[in-house]
Amino acid sequence: MSSNQELSMGSYAGIVIGLMIIVGIEVVLTYQHLSVRTLLFALLCLASLEAFVGVMYLMHVKYENRLLFWTIFPATLFVLVLLNYLWPDAYRMARMSLGR
Repeated sequence: MSSNQELSMGSYAGIVIGLMIIVGIEVVLTYQHLSVRTLLFALLCLASLEAFVGVMYLMHVKYENRLLFWTIFPATLFVLVLLNYLWPDAYRMARMSLGR
């Protein structure tokens, strides 16, 4: 990393506060009476956003070679899609909570 790419302490504080706000939104959503699918979708989107910010800024991937990012990003999406289709317990638990 060159000196013009380093984040200041204020930037790190802003990132951490932003992550805490996202966690707060997740907590508020869990206390709402949302359907299982809506809640799961919202929490997964927010968790993905948290992971993206954490990887890009706190793990300094933002300053790495762009090829590294464009190699890791599709691979991660591929794994998440496979987890979605190959993880039968998630579907079973959702059906159990609906009383079917």
